[in-house]
Amino acid sequence: MAFPVSDKSPLTIRLCGPRGFCAGVDRAIQIVVLALKAYGAPVYVRHEIVHNRYVVEGLEAKGAIFIEELNEVPEEHRQQPVVFSAHGVPKSVPEDAQARNLFYLDATCPLVSKVHKQAMRHQRLGRHVVLIGHAGHPEVIGTMGQLPPGSVSLVDTIADAEAYMPPDPDNLGYVTQTTLSVDDTAGVIAKLQERFPNLMAPAADSICYATTNRQVAVKEAAPGCDLFLVVGAPNSSNSKRLVEVALRAGAKRSLLVQRAAELNWDEIGPIRTLGISAGASAPEVIVDEIIAAFKERFDAQIELAITAEETENFLVNRELRDVPLTHEDMEWVNGRKSVPA
Repeated sequence: MAFPVSDKSPLTIRLCGPRGFCAGVDRAIQIVVLALKAYGAPVYVRHEIVHNRYVVEGLEAKGAIFIEELNEVPEEHRQQPVVFSAHGVPKSVPEDAQARNLFYLDATCPLVSKVHKQAMRHQRLGRHVVLIGHAGHPEVIGTMGQLPPGSVSLVDTIADAEAYMPPDPDNLGYVTQTTLSVDDTAGVIAKLQERFPNLMAPAADSICYATTNRQVAVKEAAPGCDLFLVVGAPNSSNSKRLVEVALRAGAKRSLLVQRAAELNWDEIGPIRTLGISAGASAPEVIVDEIIAAFKERFDAQIELAITAEETENFLVNRELRDVPLTHEDMEWVNGRKSVPA
């Protein structure tokens, strides 16, 4: 019996693992979902809960209202919860919430909170804090806002590290934004240590496990890829770093994509090996969607590139722990299966 031969070109899809949601992002989204179940709509969220439009729009459809500042909460809704994003906020924000008698739930990632504590420890020990990170990123704003004005200096690049003139070169301690490229950060730290031998490191590595794990998986999968796609948002720092890591590791091309509808098939052209990963704020359902789009056009086979297993799980706020969270509550982001067939 003859079997039909596919007229589609063969394609190997190297699917990275770990990819997508980290424990901090998962927890932040769960906090909004559980708050909606516990207190009803609306639930207000200050800034994007995570950097992903699909997530933001999905939560809006469930009754979340995203605001930029706390004064946007109307008087009649002051008893409804206000959630602070996973990126963390300056100390002034919860102080403002308390002054306004708002009920707030802090969804700051515990690993970002750890960086806050490391920065405060440096400052408590009399050190000027050097924060390695990207200017304007919400996490950087939140970390700098933990300390008094003038006690933190932001350094982004090796060139910044070369030009930096601290108030006291012998009394410095550094921390880093959690979502940076491990390789790039190592270069900045090395330059600072070369110039300031007494520079004190944080008590533990600041770059989070999820950022590191996703970059390691991309390095493993990228060599020989005709194209490497990173699912993520253009304002997602860790997603943009994955694009750079893929190129450095040997992918011929690397692109950031938010949805399958964005794929330019003429630009993609005739490829034989495709790498796929997803930033820590990107839902698995979009990974599924993009794989399905390639399967429509190619005779695609999945090849898993798994370099670590993540078992971290961060508890939600105490006020929400008795609220049941079902698979159906999170299916809109997690999908019905963990690995596409």
